[in-house]
Parts: sequence; structure tokens; C-alpha cells
Amino acid sequence: MDKNKMSRKDFLKNSAWGFAGLSLLPGVLHAADNETNNQNRLTKVTSYALKNVRLETGFEYEGENVINTKTELFTIEIANDKIKAIKPNQPQSQAIDAKGLLMLPSFRDMHIHLDKTLYAEKWRAVRRTGGIKGMIELEQKIMPELLKNSTYKAEKLIELLQSNGSAFARSHVNIEPTSKLQSLKNLEIALANKKDSFGAELVAFPQHGLYYTDSLPYMKEAAKMDIDFIGGLDPTNVDGAIEKTMDTTVQLALDNKKGIDIHLHESGKSGQDTIDYLIKKVNENPALKGKTFVSHAFALGTLDKTNQEAIAEKLAEAQVGIVSTIPFGGLIMPIPTLLKHGVTVMTGNDSIVDYWNTFGTGSVLQKANLAAQLYGQSSEFGLSRMLKLATAGPIPLDDKGMQQWPKIGDDANIVLIDASCSAEAVSRISPVRSLIYKGNIVY
Repeated sequence: MDKNKMSRKDFLKNSAWGFAGLSLLPGVLHAADNETNNQNRLTKVTSYALKNVRLETGFEYEGENVINTKTELFTIEIANDKIKAIKPNQPQSQAIDAKGLLMLPSFRDMHIHLDKTLYAEKWRAVRRTGGIKGMIELEQKIMPELLKNSTYKAEKLIELLQSNGSAFARSHVNIEPTSKLQSLKNLEIALANKKDSFGAELVAFPQHGLYYTDSLPYMKEAAKMDIDFIGGLDPTNVDGAIEKTMDTTVQLALDNKKGIDIHLHESGKSGQDTIDYLIKKVNENPALKGKTFVSHAFALGTLDKTNQEAIAEKLAEAQVGIVSTIPFGGLIMPIPTLLKHGVTVMTGNDSIVDYWNTFGTGSVLQKANLAAQLYGQSSEFGLSRMLKLATAGPIPLDDKGMQQWPKIGDDANIVLIDASCSAEAVSRISPVRSLIYKGNIVY
């Protein structure tokens, strides 16, 4: 069977551990027998427990160097979508047996386009034409056809993310004169079908330019809908002006109490100027602090070290985050510099298979592994720090080796992974054996 066309039944059957454990919890998960109904069908369970769960408890040092990660087995109680208790292990209990698997926060893909994927269709490589404006012209031709089954393909793509341990995504959604609001509406159906096993936040994305095509009326409509961020695209290369496009983007966000997440591929001076201008606007409007992001931000990779340090300080002060797809080749993003200065850095697959890219695997753990390789993070400590790129935030141990996750009361968003510690999970891209979202056992 084509792996892109794996059915929901096969996806669940391949998760042998999940079914073995679920034998103790009748009715927790029911795989749809009817292939026309491919949504997750989860039955809420008030409470349950997992035994033989491996948690990280601290670092082992040789001098000042971390040489190992300490772990112990625990019993974890889950109730009402939360972690209710973390107890000494009770191996003789009737709890679900985690078999010594490592428990980590579930992963979060923070830059993806669920609405216009070719996933679950026949393989095709990218056929770029005419730069970004040529690609816009291509999309204007293909979007009507893509929309015909975009809900189904979005659901299949969500299942791919889930199979790699992600229970959440930030998805950019085309809002432009060709698809109008239909791409958003179709994706909302897919997300509603998956709401018990997958969460998302949405970015209204004027993929064809805010002014290059007449997207603004549709963006204004989308901003009033159930979206979380106002998006944007290369204001100089596409719309021809930084200030006009960014001022409108900022005002849309302020008027509708949304965040901002813009695509910025421009790697030259215009890219640098756009980042500087956005930082200025955020500082003028503090309500946007902590809610504003630049996706890709390739211009940062073209700066010298001194200027990278300087702009990292500005980004941190303005609380403007960077969402990087961690490109490889000649352009390497200054992620360690950003992290050093306290900039929020997240990652995502961007495209799995579409007309723009085909390199996405569905695994943000693989992105963390790529980052570790690019930046020489091969030590126990360095590898464990890279995990935050996969989780988009929480990791088990802080920099001093103090346990900071899980805590009682945390959301029960969990992966159980076949690794001895976070460092191994990142280094080996260890297989995820179980995913739990809001207490629901997805597999």
C-alpha cells in the first residue's frame, strides 16, 4: 500500500503497544470500521493510570560537564485531561503498562500548511516556475482543484503528524481571491473531526500578497473568524512596500485581538528592514509582545555574527519569536544565538508534499535532530536542549538539571518514546510508541 494512503485502521493497527495497553480500558479508543468516516473517534475516560513510565530526574556530572541523564520509573495518574498525580512506581498495579518507555511532552509542529497539501495523493516533485510570483500564478490555477478534497487530505496529514508524536500544529491557511475563505472553512471541518485527538491554531495567510492580489477584504473577514494570527508574505518582493503591508497587518491584528506570524523569505536588506520595522511596530504596540512571530526569517542567516547578536537582543526585548524550518545547505540560521538571548524559537515541517516543497517528514523530532547536527550539539546536555524545538517549549529538565516537567496539573499531552532520555531521543530520532492528547490515548 502507498504509505501516503495508509488508512486510519492501518495507522492504529501499527501501534501495537497502544492496543495492548488499551485492553485495560474498554472503549477508550474506537477505530472507524467505515473508511468513509476517517476521523478519530475517542471516548472520554474520567481517569486512568500508567505504570513503568520513565521520567528524567536530573543530570549526572563529571566536573562541570553533563555526562548522563538520570531517570526513574513512576506511576502517572491522569484525570480530566490533566496529570493528576506522579507517584513512585507501582509495577504490580492494574495500570496501563508503559514498559519503561520515556515520557516526554507531546510534540508541536509550529509551521505547516494543512489546508493545501498533496499528501495522500500520487507523489510528485516540486516544479517551481517564475519565482514567488510565478508560484502565486500557479496556485491561482490549481487551488480550485485542490479545494475539492482538501478536508480529507488535511485529516490524513494530521494523522501523519500524530504518528510522529505531534498533537498540535500552527497551520497557515490561504486567504486570497482565488479560494476566498473556502480553504479555511474546509480545514475547520478537518480540525473539528480531529478535535479530541489534535489541537491547532490558525494563521490567516495572504499567500498571494495582501495588495499584489486584492486579498485585504478576505483577510478582514477571516480576522473576525476563529483564527489566532494574522499572516503576511514578503512585503517588498510581493507587495512592493514594507510600511504599507506591515502597517495593515499590524492594524488587523490589533483591531481583532490576534497575534502576527508572517512569512519572510527575503534574505537581503529588505528582509532585514522588514524585521526591524516589525520590531518597531511591536514596541509601539505592547499588546503584540509575545504574540508576534517571523517565520523563516532567512535574512538572519545572511548577517555577520555581530549583527546577529544585535538583532537577537532586539527580538528578545520585543518578545518577537522566530519560527524556523531549519533549512540546510548554504544558509544556516543563527538558532543558538537566538536561544542564547532568550528569543522564542520554534520549528515545523512547513510543507510535507505540495507545490512548494517535498522534504517534510511529519516529524519535528527529526527537525530537532537536524538542528543538533547543524550546530554541533552532540553532548548529552546539548542534545537535550534541542528537544525544545520539537516540543515548542517544555522539556523535562532545566539547564541546571532540575525537573520542570511534568508537574501535577499539567495538561496530559504526552508522548511515550523508545529512548532512555531526551538526548538519545533527539540523536537517534527514536520511535514514538504512544501519543496522548488532553488525556485521550490517540494510539
